[in-house]
Amino acid sequence: MVFSSMVFICVFLPIVFILYCVIPSLKLKNLLLVLASLIFYAYGEPVYIILMLFSSFINYIFGLFVGKENKSAKVFMILAVAVNIGLLAVFKYAGFFMENLNHITGLTLPVPQIELPIGISFFTFQALSYVIDVYRKQAGKQRNFGNILLYISFFPQLIAGPIVKYHDIDKEINSRCQTPEGVAKGIRRFIIGLCKKVIIANTMGITADYVFGLELSSVNIASAWIGAIAYALQIYYDFSGYSDMAIGLGEMFGFHFKENFLHPYSAESIKKFWRKWHISLSTWFKEYLYIPLGGNRKGKVRTGVNKIIVFFCTGLWHGASWNFVLWGLIHGLFSMLEETRFFPLQKVKTRWVHHFYTLVIVIVTFVLFRSETLQQGVALIGRMFTGFQFTAVTISAMWEPLTPKFLFLIVTAVIFAMPLLDILKQYLQNHKKAAALAEVVSYPGTLILLLICILDLSSATFNPFIYFRF
Repeated sequence: MVFSSMVFICVFLPIVFILYCVIPSLKLKNLLLVLASLIFYAYGEPVYIILMLFSSFINYIFGLFVGKENKSAKVFMILAVAVNIGLLAVFKYAGFFMENLNHITGLTLPVPQIELPIGISFFTFQALSYVIDVYRKQAGKQRNFGNILLYISFFPQLIAGPIVKYHDIDKEINSRCQTPEGVAKGIRRFIIGLCKKVIIANTMGITADYVFGLELSSVNIASAWIGAIAYALQIYYDFSGYSDMAIGLGEMFGFHFKENFLHPYSAESIKKFWRKWHISLSTWFKEYLYIPLGGNRKGKVRTGVNKIIVFFCTGLWHGASWNFVLWGLIHGLFSMLEETRFFPLQKVKTRWVHHFYTLVIVIVTFVLFRSETLQQGVALIGRMFTGFQFTAVTISAMWEPLTPKFLFLIVTAVIFAMPLLDILKQYLQNHKKAAALAEVVSYPGTLILLLICILDLSSATFNPFIYFRF
């Protein structure tokens, strides 16, 4: 467990931010952020901070070697990939591999029980992107280990992203500007993200947990869809909320991270969905896996194979379970199918039909993502399409989670999942007086939302972000 939300908001963040503001030197500011990040991670992972430090240092060394223009650079590049993927394989996939090996061969080899370090998938990918960027000459090698450590360990996005590539913030590590306007916008963005998590995601999570915890005999088609939709909204507001918080915190300290979500539930195809969902991960796989494999430059068959590999890895990246792998592969297959003449909706021009199709695929496959086992996921998906059992037990189970709070927030969640705010921003760009009024009102409005979140957090049990386990 990392800092509780209340300790982070009311103690840790204010202290770090005040110290950051009063320290005059950028080098000392960077040192403060490194120390704060290490304390932040060590609070919940006192042992695995050694792993994170090792990852940072070994990739710093790899960066020095691959930055040399000689024949050994490629060797060290390959070694860096092997070491980083090896760390993930040991700490995240060793148990999964042994379980499957025992199942296939009939052996009874011991299955290692290794606790998953928080955020290992995120900081490993960030560290690897640095080495690759240096090898590709997209970033200069860093002789200052502190800069690499800050990049990898920076606490706003250390444990749940977004995945920041080194060439995106290389210059800001050594030269950045903290402005009052940037700080104000960062605080506002942080509060919006906190509201997404505390007010919407946690409420959706209560309903999703309830439905997914039911006996299968108590689930009918209505409750199955209620649970599936609630989880789809939970994971979106949970993860996009964390990304908003990370982007806002980064802006408070003078860093500018790229957007990680662009209203993915408004997408009209699975391919477009992945341009809007967890953008930092999809672009990472595109830049560092899909393109090196050949991308779409080597014929249709090779392109299809490359996409399947990428979506297989995307699923496996999320967790050591066949649930995640199947989730990724289904998305990959639909993404490929959409580009063929065999796609049933190829000639349909009605946008809402494409939108509806995409939502159904996304919501249904998220059931696999949420389920404890593959069997549970398949069974619940079956209930979503064949569960016409309207007995006293199933009807009672269906009505149980439909509280006034849930019904109000699910409508709110659906509305704000669409790009309505983008339309509002476009309107405000053309109406300066309205824009000025909205800007003034937004800050006290977000402070009221912060107060609501704090009151909610003070009375609620600990509910970690979903992506902490990745």
